[in-house]
Amino acid sequence: MNEQQFLKEVKEIDLLNQSLGLLEWDSQTGMPEGSNEFRGEVVGYINKLAFEKSTGPIIQEAVTFFSEHPEKLSEVGGEVFKEIKEEFERNHRIPAERMQAYHGEISNAHAAWLQARADQDFAGMKPSISRLVSYLREFIPYWQKDEKTPYDVLLNQYEPGLTVEKLDQLFAELKTGIIELRKELAEKGTPPRTDFLNRKVSKEQQRTFVTRVAEQLGYDFSKGRLDDTVHPFMLDLNRNDARITTRWDEQNFSMAVFGVIHEAGHGIYEQNIDSKYDYTPLSTGASMGIHESQSLFNEIILGSNRNFWQKQYPLFQKCTEGTFDDIDFDTFYKGLKETKSSLIRIEADSLTYPLHIIIRYEIEKMIFNDAVDLEQLPAIWADKYEEYLGIRPQNDLEGVLQDVHWSGGSFGYFPSYALGYMYAAQLNHALQQEVAVDEVLLSDDYSPIYNWMTEKIHRYGASKKPNELIVGATGEELKASYLLDYMKSVYFDVYQVEK
Repeated sequence: MNEQQFLKEVKEIDLLNQSLGLLEWDSQTGMPEGSNEFRGEVVGYINKLAFEKSTGPIIQEAVTFFSEHPEKLSEVGGEVFKEIKEEFERNHRIPAERMQAYHGEISNAHAAWLQARADQDFAGMKPSISRLVSYLREFIPYWQKDEKTPYDVLLNQYEPGLTVEKLDQLFAELKTGIIELRKELAEKGTPPRTDFLNRKVSKEQQRTFVTRVAEQLGYDFSKGRLDDTVHPFMLDLNRNDARITTRWDEQNFSMAVFGVIHEAGHGIYEQNIDSKYDYTPLSTGASMGIHESQSLFNEIILGSNRNFWQKQYPLFQKCTEGTFDDIDFDTFYKGLKETKSSLIRIEADSLTYPLHIIIRYEIEKMIFNDAVDLEQLPAIWADKYEEYLGIRPQNDLEGVLQDVHWSGGSFGYFPSYALGYMYAAQLNHALQQEVAVDEVLLSDDYSPIYNWMTEKIHRYGASKKPNELIVGATGEELKASYLLDYMKSVYFDVYQVEK
């Protein structure tokens, strides 16, 4: 066994995974509805091939040989081997046919989710979700190492090193801080004017504006594309093909505008990973939390910056062809930052957004650590929205059916959104020490911002763990306080509350 043989096998696994990515993109952007059964079969088959390779004889031999002879690997080869070995140790005992069946069920569950949304009834999706949960419960003992609870195991799939114990502490501090801030704004603040936010902005006008902004922020459309979908996402095939999607609403321009800016943040990350990691599992983000830090930095940290919108508002007015000529900049900016309780996560404002994530996190813990009856999920969901946000969904579409993640088997993923928001605020604090962000955002050149982020985060891909990256970039482990301080600075300004 030599490094060249090892990396050749790793590349073949990556090529299979890129093929799966393209199938996934197609299934969510334009695949005929009637082809779900066929697509589920081909996705399951290619997943089986990739899984068998990742746990097969060549990788087995490499794990044995290079564990005993690490000096035979180059620096990059050693980094790749470490990741491959971790994945092998997680998965090699799982029967390949069980993993194939699981991925086939994911395709079926996505179709069931779409139909359940059309029917506004969770009951139609419950059988598929039950099967996916059963598969994950079957796999958890194979994956488990030192994790204390089943849900710890799932968290570790998306955010290596994270535990329920640590996340409970972070989320408790964040939830308390947000609730107190909302109360202060309600008692002392002056809500901004927002009646103009529902003016019609055509899809074409929105697209013209937001593609220009995404380019200024650093997203390279020669290495990506923008397509329509039900639930927005970014999909990376490689650093030269990081695709983004959105959902348009001509009566609510902010949903797609901020959605594209969000997904472009994911794409910028992928497009700037060092080429030395091509065709390896290190050619993607370090974790879902770090990935979300990049999208939320774009969407919220920059998207909440007064100077960012002072620069972009004239372009927005031009693209909307007079629709907002009677709205001055200050009124427009403050209107964008209104905060109020809402039922739909992807439409939530930047203050209440983490509460949506905390609700999902608490429900997922109940599913895997407490074995809650899935039949109860719609009611549990509604009760938590009423408790935390003071509003209650009237049907399953605006409740438990709104997110695509569970139909994709992505339990343990949701905390990444709130983690990413906290990472983004902490990275912003560190960035401000080195870059005059407010001045840059008034200029025609945003490169000092995304160059700093590439230097600190993007270029490493998955070669470093999340905590290693955040400590390296900011000098500290993750804290909730930076996000709470950031929220106060933005919302006290918009709501005219004296600090």
